[in-house]
Amino acid sequence: MRILIANDGVSDGGGVQAYLDAVVTELAARGHEMALAYCTDSGEAEPGSALQRLPRFHVAGPQADAAFAALCRWAPDVCFAHNMHDLAIERRLATVARVVKFMHGYFGTCISALKTHAFPAVHACDRAFGPACVALFLPRRCGHLSPTVLLEQLRWTRTQRAQFAHYDAMVVASAHMQREFVGSGVAAERVHVNPLFVTHQRSVPVGPASIDRPERTAGTVTDQPTARVGFLGRMTTLKGGDLLIQAAHHAAGRLGRPVSVALIGDGPQRAEWEALAVRLRVPCTFAGWVSGDARWDLVQACTLQAVPSVWPEPFGLAGLEANALGVPAIAPDAGGVRAWLRNG
Repeated sequence: MRILIANDGVSDGGGVQAYLDAVVTELAARGHEMALAYCTDSGEAEPGSALQRLPRFHVAGPQADAAFAALCRWAPDVCFAHNMHDLAIERRLATVARVVKFMHGYFGTCISALKTHAFPAVHACDRAFGPACVALFLPRRCGHLSPTVLLEQLRWTRTQRAQFAHYDAMVVASAHMQREFVGSGVAAERVHVNPLFVTHQRSVPVGPASIDRPERTAGTVTDQPTARVGFLGRMTTLKGGDLLIQAAHHAAGRLGRPVSVALIGDGPQRAEWEALAVRLRVPCTFAGWVSGDARWDLVQACTLQAVPSVWPEPFGLAGLEANALGVPAIAPDAGGVRAWLRNG
């Protein structure tokens, strides 16, 4: 089968990129032929990225017409679409092949796609999309405090909702996300739960793993830490790294000994989290994006993996990957976390 993978980026960091690399590798091993339709390329993919090795069609910008003509000649059997912000491009892809859409987030079911209120306190939202969402967007700080942004995101959300009917099928990672889209009017038989899976092939270690020297250290270590808590993912407000650092500070006060935090990843909140660690004197390592065995060495060196997200994670892959390495995980009971985590 010829499968066209469609995604905004070709070199994005984070869970979607890891998922696509693993899927492409396994589909290729099963004899399928694949290509990639994309809009942007940061050129910062991990070495050996399977997605980077695919034939590519740049379907945005002035070269889009030529790319679509080449796509028609390539004649894919199906388009497996992921994060595509330009919905006009996605509609055009549907003229080339049937589209199966993987919904990695709350696209079309929430104006901001965050499903989170920031005021008066941060908490997940379980409201179904409707007129009240427009009324509450600014007072509850569901996104930017801008009427212009509200209108832009509302138009995009309505366009995405209208597109639900044009997908041949929709795929989500958890029963929670299936309920989300069925609650938005998509027929249950058209929304398929296909859980995310571990992207490494390591077994649970027999003894403690060693840890490489960190790239950068923030804070001051005065005593031997009682535990090392891990974080893996993009450093954005929704991922809650600041809450994790504050929690480590409070836990250290109650234990009478420091608790260290190892953060793997990068993103717009990194500098803010580094400054917070220094201010609270929490021993933190910021390793940046680490690939391959080096990443899993860092995870295995932790005694606990935290998924401190303040939004309802559609799945929470980082916790599952740590579990598979013998490292227990802790996460809020929200979103799709129960797909892989139970108390105890």
